[in-house]
Amino acid sequence: MLQKVLLMGKSGAGKTSMRSIIFANYLARDTMRLGATIDVEHSHVRFLGNLVLNLWDCGGQEAFMENYFESQRDHIFRNVQVLIYVFDIESRELAKDMEYYGSCLQAVKQNSQKAKIFCLVHKMDLIP
Repeated sequence: MLQKVLLMGKSGAGKTSMRSIIFANYLARDTMRLGATIDVEHSHVRFLGNLVLNLWDCGGQEAFMENYFESQRDHIFRNVQVLIYVFDIESRELAKDMEYYGSCLQAVKQNSQKAKIFCLVHKMDLIP
């Protein structure tokens, strides 16, 4: 069974670090060498036997985020089973963070009404 999982949040929130630690067995200290995600990185991860997660790690730079909500809206947000929105606990731009989160919620509601939504507030990639 294939499940589409979106990892979203602003650039630097730690989405790729989190994905690498959980699904690729990276150590937290090894994530410091990961670069910023450009557009969307796709990967398939077998999980719990026959479940396959189709991970969409979405770059959080402002230009990409705007593109996801405008020209790529249907493509990105269609057939989503899980949205994981990652907030950077150290962010100083709460208003912008909440604006992007609200846009994600709206897009998921319009395109994937049954999707489960999770918010993570962390900075896993700063653990020594």
